[in-house]
Amino acid sequence: MSLEVMARARAPIPLAADFRVDPGELLALVGHSGSGKTTLLRTIAGLWRPQAARVRVDGETWLDTETGVDLPPHRRRVGVVFQNFALFPHMTAAQNVIAAMGREAKAPRIEAERLLELVNLAGLADRRPAALSGGQQQRVALARALARRPHALLLDEPFSAVDRATREKLHGEIVALRAHLNMPVVLVTHDVNEAQVLADRMVVIERGTVLSQGSTAEVMSDPAALRAMGLRELAAILPATVTEHTDDGLTRLEAASGPLLLPRIDAAPGTRLKVRIMAHEVILSRARPEGLSAQNIVPGQVARIVSGEGPAVIVHIAVGEDEILARITRRALTDLGLAPGDAVHAILKTMSVARDNVAPADWPDGGR
Repeated sequence: MSLEVMARARAPIPLAADFRVDPGELLALVGHSGSGKTTLLRTIAGLWRPQAARVRVDGETWLDTETGVDLPPHRRRVGVVFQNFALFPHMTAAQNVIAAMGREAKAPRIEAERLLELVNLAGLADRRPAALSGGQQQRVALARALARRPHALLLDEPFSAVDRATREKLHGEIVALRAHLNMPVVLVTHDVNEAQVLADRMVVIERGTVLSQGSTAEVMSDPAALRAMGLRELAAILPATVTEHTDDGLTRLEAASGPLLLPRIDAAPGTRLKVRIMAHEVILSRARPEGLSAQNIVPGQVARIVSGEGPAVIVHIAVGEDEILARITRRALTDLGLAPGDAVHAILKTMSVARDNVAPADWPDGGR
């Protein structure tokens, strides 16, 4: 059951978005506050109607402004998890889940306990929200969303109200839960790390417009998307000179860090340019890896370590006068035991090195 969304509006919230989510796929809508991502989620749920829109799920039309179709929220088979949980405080966890089932449920208590067990809340069915932690309340909200037997699941900043440790644990549980779901899932988040951990594909929203969409790797390699997300610093920009083009479709460069290979580019030997190396594509190793080509394994020294959002840290690696950035998890940092001054090897996949969109005039000497 795929989800297809098209939304257009001029005011009061401008929108120009088209995307599709396949069964079992998790799509992350990423953007800053006010970018329009929650408005798109509300459009799917039936809580907002743009001037022109179409929402179809599994061949069923939920909204089509051109033909006048507009199913109310209660007739759309959609589960929604909100930022603030929105649980009934006077009801137990099981009662909150049962309240979402509708009259067709044949054994609501048994089904509620099954769903609570699915989200790792076995044995807590009779507790009220006040007796549950923030992470547990979020799990109840997720079980309640699934109680509607939805054809699509919408997650609106679902982890923003819990602390970082709980958030990381919930991330792991969502990854495990997805094995039981065969429906499109849309996650709204401003946390790029969260999107990369959970999503199959990303859609970057800026002022209501889709700026970039594709796999997480494709979006994280899109300079325009990175600038929109304020992530330009998550790429290292290195000066280099083209030395040759190989017979197997690659271009060899010479940089201060040493020789680099990237997919063939249209530039003659001797051309000076800049290359972009995405931080999330860099793998770190204490020792030089055995059995790998000497190309794109760059020795360096840890210059500094900066905390990123969520579970990430940014390791700055000095290579001559330049720096390569690596975005790794805190767990990986601990396992490697890295500290400023330590020797380290940066492993760069050939496909992760790309020519940066910098004109020769941007060089101090005009590129000569």
